[in-house]
Amino acid sequence: MKSLRGLTGLSGPQYFLLTGSFLIPLGSFAVLPFMSVLLHQQLGMGLGAVGLVLAVASFVQFAGGVVGAVVAERIGLQRTMLLALVIRTAGFAGFVPGLAHPAAAVAALFLVSCGAALYLPANKAYLVHRVADEQRPLLLSASGSALNAGIALGPLAAAPFVLSASAGLFTAVAVLFAAITVGHALLPVEAADHHPEREGVDPQHPPRHQQKPFAGLPVLPFAVTVLSVYVFMFFQHYLAVYAVPRTSTEFYGLVLALYAVLLVVAQPLLSGRIARMPYARSLRLGFAAMAVGMATLAFGHPGALLAGALLICLGEIVLFLKNDLEALARSPRAPAVVFGHQRLAAGIGAFASGIAGGEGYGLAEHSGYPGLFWAAVAVQCALLPPLLIHALRRLRPDSVTDR
Repeated sequence: MKSLRGLTGLSGPQYFLLTGSFLIPLGSFAVLPFMSVLLHQQLGMGLGAVGLVLAVASFVQFAGGVVGAVVAERIGLQRTMLLALVIRTAGFAGFVPGLAHPAAAVAALFLVSCGAALYLPANKAYLVHRVADEQRPLLLSASGSALNAGIALGPLAAAPFVLSASAGLFTAVAVLFAAITVGHALLPVEAADHHPEREGVDPQHPPRHQQKPFAGLPVLPFAVTVLSVYVFMFFQHYLAVYAVPRTSTEFYGLVLALYAVLLVVAQPLLSGRIARMPYARSLRLGFAAMAVGMATLAFGHPGALLAGALLICLGEIVLFLKNDLEALARSPRAPAVVFGHQRLAAGIGAFASGIAGGEGYGLAEHSGYPGLFWAAVAVQCALLPPLLIHALRRLRPDSVTDR
């Protein structure tokens, strides 16, 4: 509990942002998980077109974080968050006419994705702006816990209304985002960081906003984030299709609820220990938990599904938080740029997982042993991290240092 005491001394803007970290995904995930139903069943789009729209929108949301970071460097963190929320509010409002016009629904979805790409790097950077290094793990983990709580509760809150009262739901979400936008307009503009040694005309040290988007990229945390998200998204995408036929929708819902509770509670409690842990040890621990969890899923019975999911949750807590902290520590760039790089890494990992996972799960299911899919993912969790680090040591020896 000692690590949670730091939450009692936060500033008003930090409390507001942590509250927003819950409300924003609550509103977003009241709508976004049901997009395939809206586009396919209500608007008549083919499944191939639906899949393409959702894949591109997801990639824009993740990879666009690099653009969001550049914008934040140029116009500031508070202004970038405000611009992003105006765009997202317009997007959610656009779903109302989108109920009758597929083009309007697709345009609204892309507005929401563009807004998310702009908002998230600036949000994290504002949250940790000018705070002591030892406070960053708790703030980032608390923000992540609030976000995951919103993600878990959003679909549950919206499920009774999404088909029977779609227009009312979309209007309510747009109003929620409008209120959050007003709150962000009242946030103070962050104080500028001063770098006197870089204020001259020395071309070797241009001002931060004039640096190339990928200058100062911390290669190792970036690559490990790609790999972490790649293996994790197999679980995210395919647990439902594997678990429900072997148990029930109720049991699957229970697994997701317990997963969310563990994520929300454990991440802030463990944040200080994860921050102090050497990076190499955290990678061994995180990927080991992922590997054992995936292998446990392969047994397929209810106890194995629950145990495997909770082990994977522990791996997610360690890897995702530690990669962000390590990227901040290794990069000379502003936090918004670092978080933009990390969002891009997550997008690459999710995209690669989506390409490999569909074919892989299909092959395992057709063989009659779908548990082989999880065994194969477990092998990747065990073998790919050391192979990645070995390859980086050969190609970029300066990028892989012991910490």
